[in-house]
Amino acid sequence: MIETPYYLIDKAKLLRNMEKIAYVRERSGAKALLALKCFATWCVFDFMREYMDGTTSSSLNEVRLGHERFGKETHAYSVAYADYEIDEVISHADKIIFNSISQLERFADKSAGIVRGLRLNPMVSSSSFDLADPARPFSRLGEWDVTKIEKVMDRISGFMIHNNCENADFTLFDRMLGDIEEKFGGLLSRAQWVSLGGGIHFTGDDYPLDLFADRLKTFAEKYGVQVYLEPGEASITRSTTLETTVLDTLFNGKNLAIVDASIEAHMLDLLIYRETAKVTPNEGPHSYMICGKSCLAGDIFGEFNFPAELKTGDRVSIQDAAGYTMVKKNWFNGVKMPAIAVKEVDGTVHVAREFSYQDYEQSLS
Repeated sequence: MIETPYYLIDKAKLLRNMEKIAYVRERSGAKALLALKCFATWCVFDFMREYMDGTTSSSLNEVRLGHERFGKETHAYSVAYADYEIDEVISHADKIIFNSISQLERFADKSAGIVRGLRLNPMVSSSSFDLADPARPFSRLGEWDVTKIEKVMDRISGFMIHNNCENADFTLFDRMLGDIEEKFGGLLSRAQWVSLGGGIHFTGDDYPLDLFADRLKTFAEKYGVQVYLEPGEASITRSTTLETTVLDTLFNGKNLAIVDASIEAHMLDLLIYRETAKVTPNEGPHSYMICGKSCLAGDIFGEFNFPAELKTGDRVSIQDAAGYTMVKKNWFNGVKMPAIAVKEVDGTVHVAREFSYQDYEQSLS
């Protein structure tokens, strides 16, 4: 038995997402790039590679990882490139996407031999969190002035537009894409490719895949462009759990159970966005607040129901622990870093990576 805590990637569940991505690719003609900012656990890249076209990145480290570990198409994007990293970024990328016209001009000579694009900001998004809204007021993410963009069209061949955030509503996606066409239609017709970014939860239950794929195909044909999608969460949703063990139970007005993991160290996005973790089936007469073991008072996964009273040694499986988790895990309090395990389609489980004191020590100086 594997010692907890550990992330468990279930390939059978991952496959369901991959098959939906493959279906959209085939029906629409769009290409799909894994967004490494969301999920970069490369031990399953060989599996995912069969269903996707490559990766997209947000930094030098990510573009290198995508190139070396995933292969296929490698798109490089960053909010800003430094002088000392631009040459290496270009050496790993098939396309480089600049966030601003000033960055495009600054690195015009160095990037002359690679396919170049520019990020557009349509000034509207689906985000309900100001923290994550790429179209928030005074946003630094992308260019919006058509007149200025037209002046650099001779230096770029395509665009990246990312304004969907946790968007499971096809009608909203369709409306916002129409808004993009209204704002940037003249530019799109002069492009060769357009990435519509990530944040589109098209692998979720009951999402209208045919309508989505047909809308992408219509868009591509209207402007004569190759469409790209950048699924992050959509690629790995509901594929992974964080397996934990109860270390102690207390009562302080509520039943509390402390597990051997930490929301701040191991599922940070839940803390940032004030969201509750998921435990299934979350049924039964015994309610417990599941708490992490760090010193943070608010290190709480949430309140859940169980069929029996929890006791030391019981297992608690935290659901949906792939997206924006392993890429953000940290050494807060020096809490043990969860191992990474993989459950194969045939049910066998193996440990892909374990972390030691030396990893903790060497993360500092």
